[in-house]
Amino acid sequence: MNKLANKIWALILVFLIVTIAFMYIFTDFLYEELYVRDTEQSMIEVGEKLQTIYQGGKVDDNLIARIEEYNAYSNYNIFAVRNPRELSACVPFDIDYNTLIGPNEREKLLTGETVTKIGYEERFDRQIISVILPFTEQNRLEGIIYLYYPLAKISELATTEVILLISGAILFLLIISFFVWKGLRRIMRPLHDLQQAAEKMSEGNYETRVHVTSKDEIGQLSNAFNDMAKAIQQEDEQQKTFLATVSHELRTPISYVKGYSEAIQNDFIAGGELDEAIRLIAREANRMERLTNELMQLARVSHEHDEVELYPIVLAETVRDVIAMLQQQAVLKNIQLQQALDEELIILGDEEKLKQIFINIIENAIRYSNEGKEIRIKTSSINGQAIISIQDSGIGIPIEDLPHITERFYRVNKARSRADGGSGLGLSIVDQLVKQHDGQLIIQSELGIGTCVTITIPIMGE
Repeated sequence: MNKLANKIWALILVFLIVTIAFMYIFTDFLYEELYVRDTEQSMIEVGEKLQTIYQGGKVDDNLIARIEEYNAYSNYNIFAVRNPRELSACVPFDIDYNTLIGPNEREKLLTGETVTKIGYEERFDRQIISVILPFTEQNRLEGIIYLYYPLAKISELATTEVILLISGAILFLLIISFFVWKGLRRIMRPLHDLQQAAEKMSEGNYETRVHVTSKDEIGQLSNAFNDMAKAIQQEDEQQKTFLATVSHELRTPISYVKGYSEAIQNDFIAGGELDEAIRLIAREANRMERLTNELMQLARVSHEHDEVELYPIVLAETVRDVIAMLQQQAVLKNIQLQQALDEELIILGDEEKLKQIFINIIENAIRYSNEGKEIRIKTSSINGQAIISIQDSGIGIPIEDLPHITERFYRVNKARSRADGGSGLGLSIVDQLVKQHDGQLIIQSELGIGTCVTITIPIMGE
């Protein structure tokens, strides 16, 4: 966080430097454009008025005296001379005549133009502005009016005001720095809290949350962090529950296999009991194998969503193949598998995964239906969706269990034996497989009446 704060402070410092530089340039611009230009224009206006005194001919002493009388009334120093070299007796500083009135300046004066000069004068320790206006007669330069004025330094224009301005600027800078510091602390605090929360999360404390104090971007980031932390905590709890359930599911068959194997090895079981023990060991081994396969399958379907290759499938043929595979199980319980299949439906899917979906659902319907009942399997279409419904007249599912029926290892009847009730992974696998086909799984049930499982899968377009 310190690095981010340093960057913000550096940015503020850059803004201040740029502001000061801009104010310096802007002040110099105002000094030149307002003060210097205004002084120059005022001097020209005074000189042009004095020019009107000249009526032509030679510049005599009377004209020179009349013009110099205006020194008593003007802020500017005004002199009239016949020759520029005579200025040395009038002004209190040295004049370079060649620089003051060179060939270019002389040409301007002969045409009646005004010449303005600005230069530093060491005697006054400041810039001097000079204005020269000509007395001309028949294209001859008879004399000049010379006005000069020592320009005030920018710091002298309003010394008291400048001091107050600088003092106010320093005070304002201190005040604004304080509020910026307080503001940065307020802005950085939730970021600091986020950093500490992230460190706690990295240490495995998934219950960590940050307090949201605003609705701005930082507040949205805090909400996103809390949502992420909640999701990670739920995933961690599900993982722990999953591992505990898997361990519990495997512990029972392993205990059976281990116990009966040791009993057989030590000759504790003989005769008819030996055959029963061997059958029990084989049954539990099969259950462990089935559970292991289902776990591997669940892990695989959870990570294969982007890898599933879908291709056109005639839905009725796939359903019919599954019914043929499960017909013998239905016969053993005297259950009729009634089918009403739409032969025209073609969907995009993976045939093996679709069969796995239908096998799992129909097997559940057979398992939980009483003898002599029937199971109705129907396919139809609506709004571009293929509808596969499997309706049984079995024991049904309590309404409070329906929202959890696709969770891993969830069993409706906790007291039902594992041999009868399965592992609790089947519908979780089905749900994942249906999602891989961009479909939807809907389970409706009423206790004691039966269950209807509906699967919707998009029909292949033209």
